[in-house]
Amino acid sequence: MTTPTWTTACPDWRERIVQRRSLVPFDPLFPQEAAQALAVMDELRIVDMPGRPTFGEISKPWVREFVASVFGAYDPDTGRRLVREWLMLISKKNTKSTTAGLLMLTILVRNWRHAGEFGILAPTVEVANNAFKPAADAIRADEELSALLHVQDHIRTITHRLTKATLQVVAADSETVAGKKWIVTLVDEVWLFGKKPHAEDMLREATGGLASRPEGCVLWLSTQSNEPPAGVWRQKLQYARGVRDGRIVDPQFCPVLYEFPEQMIAAGEHRNPANFYVTNPNLGASVDESFLVREFAKAEEAGEESVRGFLAKHLNVEIGLSLMSDRWAGAEFWEAQGTACLTLEAVLERCEVVEVGLDGGGLDDLFGVAVMGRETNTGNWLHWGCAFAHPTVMERRKSEAARFADFARDGDLRIVKAIGEDVAQIVEMVMQCEEAGLLDRVGVDVAGIGAVVDALVDAGLPLERIVSVPQGWRMAGAIKTAERKLAEGALWHGGTALMAWCVGNAKIEPKANAVMITKQAAGFAKIDPLMALFNAVSLLMMNPHAARRNVCGELVVL
Repeated sequence: MTTPTWTTACPDWRERIVQRRSLVPFDPLFPQEAAQALAVMDELRIVDMPGRPTFGEISKPWVREFVASVFGAYDPDTGRRLVREWLMLISKKNTKSTTAGLLMLTILVRNWRHAGEFGILAPTVEVANNAFKPAADAIRADEELSALLHVQDHIRTITHRLTKATLQVVAADSETVAGKKWIVTLVDEVWLFGKKPHAEDMLREATGGLASRPEGCVLWLSTQSNEPPAGVWRQKLQYARGVRDGRIVDPQFCPVLYEFPEQMIAAGEHRNPANFYVTNPNLGASVDESFLVREFAKAEEAGEESVRGFLAKHLNVEIGLSLMSDRWAGAEFWEAQGTACLTLEAVLERCEVVEVGLDGGGLDDLFGVAVMGRETNTGNWLHWGCAFAHPTVMERRKSEAARFADFARDGDLRIVKAIGEDVAQIVEMVMQCEEAGLLDRVGVDVAGIGAVVDALVDAGLPLERIVSVPQGWRMAGAIKTAERKLAEGALWHGGTALMAWCVGNAKIEPKANAVMITKQAAGFAKIDPLMALFNAVSLLMMNPHAARRNVCGELVVL
């Protein structure tokens, strides 16, 4: 196989997107193919717009460049498409679904393979209709197309009368995509597939036709998720960013991601209406600027939770931590205090004393572990956390199964196959702290944690150093202390997606003059690692004695 002469990396995307330049990093590989396809697509009418204009009359350069890259990657001499995947991340109302329908209609018209199959895969019936309707309407608005193509609305299928090729628009489930041999598959609103526990298998089934159809490709289109990305959407987005930034070399994958550069988000510039154009290339056409400004003002009035929803859907700002109206106060400062260098080993290396917090439950729950230490010299609090789960939780909490799988791939959630494996690994972590000479005590919620206590004692940890931490309203002191430390910039953590998710799930429940964060309020299998953190905070706030180093550099407990 010859070395590609093009690249799909776009390392200067930060400058390009601000300057309104193309995010497609290569010119059409076969310009004549791109021109011929655009000539067809340009004649398609968009009937729900005033005057029923054609695509050619209203389409902006950014979308034409994207379409040209798809059609222009096809080599007519070999019948092979040299770029096989595209992922476009675009804000709401930027003609994503309309473009999807018309693009796939054009592919059907230009297809040469008899009885070829093409498909648009949508997560819901509503999304499927959004893509099918523009294509069907464009056919009915053109006498020549009406004679060439047969539209069947009830099954969302368009059939080419001469080649008998079909374009299907399908609302996805495992049964509807089984056995499909689509040459080109367009997957709309990929972020919604991230919530489906078996989406990866479903999409693999839907795109399997590429194996025997060298002219085929897959087009992934999506807006950003309104909660932290999960499942297949998280995987695709991370891969696309890696290709775009040049970390991953894959000339068959083309990322076109309309999102703000990191420095603009860090500076808060994404909240300036003057910059809304960055992720809305169709601003002034299908996207009304005054609408965005007004909706943003309404979101600001409603609070940060509403603002984040607006930013995610209209500006493609990724949500790292969900903020609810009844959120824990510390959640607002959590993201800023994350640093990826805080591993367990780093905490033990940098701290003079550590506390361990444990919080667990039944088989359909998570078992949270927190190691919280006081840093030598600075006095800052450093946190490292993880969780354990039995495969049962993946079955009983199917709505979160895809997210749990993400945490497992990150290494922050350990899925154990047999009861007792989690206990053994937790004891190993606790004894690692003990052998380092730094462990003060282990704080536990006694409910459902007896097996760990017994195992720790068997491992040689004195029972008196395993402390039952008061729960409920009596934990208010630890909750307040943790949020103050975060706000002061004196509590640092590893910045993991697992902990961000748990913090985002934490709901405050007022109780007389105190506050509570309870599983009943937040839901099962969601906050255990955070409760383990509070257990550790309950001990560390008692100002335990530090260990010191002797002249040989060895730790000695005072």
